[in-house]
Amino acid sequence: MSGTKPGKTGAIADEKLVAEVVAALAFNEAGLIPAIAQQYDSGEVLMLAWMNAEAVRETLQAGRACYWSRSRGQLWRKGESSGHVQQLVEFRYDCDRDAVLLVVDQTGPACHTERPNCFFHAVRDGSVRIISEPRPQD
Repeated sequence: MSGTKPGKTGAIADEKLVAEVVAALAFNEAGLIPAIAQQYDSGEVLMLAWMNAEAVRETLQAGRACYWSRSRGQLWRKGESSGHVQQLVEFRYDCDRDAVLLVVDQTGPACHTERPNCFFHAVRDGSVRIISEPRPQD
């Protein structure tokens, strides 16, 4: 995947466009839509999370990834406590409008396990293998 290096942080959509995008999306019966985060320059898939309409609005308005935490029942601003933020480069949605792709510039590890991404379990050669280790703690 080729990507243009992200420029300044901040909103990538005005209020009218944000409303148009939110209205176009097909949220599930719980009011959520799956969101895949992908690193803009390498194409690496970082994580899967969920967004509600408010998280979509905030992501587009702030230019930083915001998700819906199903376990906590509240907005989850990626990197708010860890500092491992995802600056939004591009917001995409699929043909059925029922899944979104956040093309981001990830700061630090994307996974709460301190790994570069959340997809570190791989089925290979007849077994499950761990293919990345956590980042060493400072």
